[in-house]
Amino acid sequence: MSDNTICLQLKKLLSSEAQVQPGDAVDARLLTDFLGYEKGHAEVYVKAACAEDVRAAVAFACEHRMSVTVRAAGTNLVGSTIPQGGLVLDVSGMNRILELDEENRTITVEPGVLLCDLQAYVEERGLFYPPDPAEKNATVGGNIATNAGGMRAVKYGVTRDYVLGLEVVTPDGRLVDLGSKCLKDSTGLNLKQLFIGSEGTLGVITRCVLRLIDKPESTCHALVGFKSLREAITSVNEIKQALLEPTAIEFIERKVIALGEQFTGKSFPMPECSAYLVVTFDGRVGEPDHRLQRCREVLEPFHNIEFLPLTDPAISSDVWTVRSALAKAVQTSGLWEPVDTVVPLSDIATFVDYVSELSEKSGIRILAFGHAGDGNVHLCILKDDLPVEKWPDTLTYILSSLYRRVYELKGKVAAEHGLGRHKRNYFLKEVDPQELALMRAVKAAFDPHNLFNPHSGYSL
Repeated sequence: MSDNTICLQLKKLLSSEAQVQPGDAVDARLLTDFLGYEKGHAEVYVKAACAEDVRAAVAFACEHRMSVTVRAAGTNLVGSTIPQGGLVLDVSGMNRILELDEENRTITVEPGVLLCDLQAYVEERGLFYPPDPAEKNATVGGNIATNAGGMRAVKYGVTRDYVLGLEVVTPDGRLVDLGSKCLKDSTGLNLKQLFIGSEGTLGVITRCVLRLIDKPESTCHALVGFKSLREAITSVNEIKQALLEPTAIEFIERKVIALGEQFTGKSFPMPECSAYLVVTFDGRVGEPDHRLQRCREVLEPFHNIEFLPLTDPAISSDVWTVRSALAKAVQTSGLWEPVDTVVPLSDIATFVDYVSELSEKSGIRILAFGHAGDGNVHLCILKDDLPVEKWPDTLTYILSSLYRRVYELKGKVAAEHGLGRHKRNYFLKEVDPQELALMRAVKAAFDPHNLFNPHSGYSL
């Protein structure tokens, strides 16, 4: 069946608001991920306008044994949205806020709603959606599909902790409701949780019921400068042991900040420091300021530190502008590979030391930043002046070394970006065979023909 024939048949099944294009006419940006280095291909592209469009498109794909790659904003960093033929199903047009239930503290949205729009909407009404990934133009559905975390995870948890219910389309074209508005549920298997973090391998999310909490009355931040990254990371345990309940503890190397400054045109305070922590506290009026002062006292025994409360709006704005732009800043520096790993809190410093040693040994620049409060370490591996023909083998060596060390430290290769295509081989090499077999058994129960994201993550 030709691509044009597929399009004609799909148009008959979908609403008039849906868009259908043959694969050779699709914008290349819809066949890749945020990095844009690898381009996929597709037989047909569908931009759904409603859940019924999704159901009909998936049922058609199932009938004709077409693979399905789900996408929305395209901010994915590990290749999960790169199709290898079949149907590209875009849900970014399903971007309506459907219901705000203030009595039950829930909001119901379609998967294409942007995180920034959701946060602004609820905060204007005195409510709060805590998950806070750095990419605010990501969609809620994408956040759920990768179980995105972000800076506030140390206090509030990750996306998984705020999803109460999902409407999904299974790979055979059935529309199924999972979960509810209830805060507690021990009624059989929690199938909703299987979809969270599944990266589009089990079906398509078409509606999301999210838990909200009251918006904190007050928030304050401080920038803490250190002479070395190890000192910065070592101090994190002191902050946590002091029971200060930080909202976020971010660590950033100075050499990463320099890229952010160049990209944004903003200046970061304390340029003489080699590494920084950005510490955030929130709560009732007065509580965050008290905790911030206590944090300063806790860190006083560390030598050669600078502690700057971010009370000046201009300075605070510059700090957060630079921090939020780090991935985009690195993107402009040339070929690079983002690494998102997690290790036990007690081993963050050990892992970062290993990264420095590997960088020095290989001659490859590796930049570090991340969520020190929960062990999530982000790395940027840069090609710089390395000849392009040497980049693939060099990158494979660096990634193999990093992920092997992560597993030695009892960590995981993905904390919040997912596995996708880029991490698949490294994951399959290190994962326990019994764990992998169970994952694939779940996949087979939902998707017996292995149609959904078949080349990604743990898929067959």
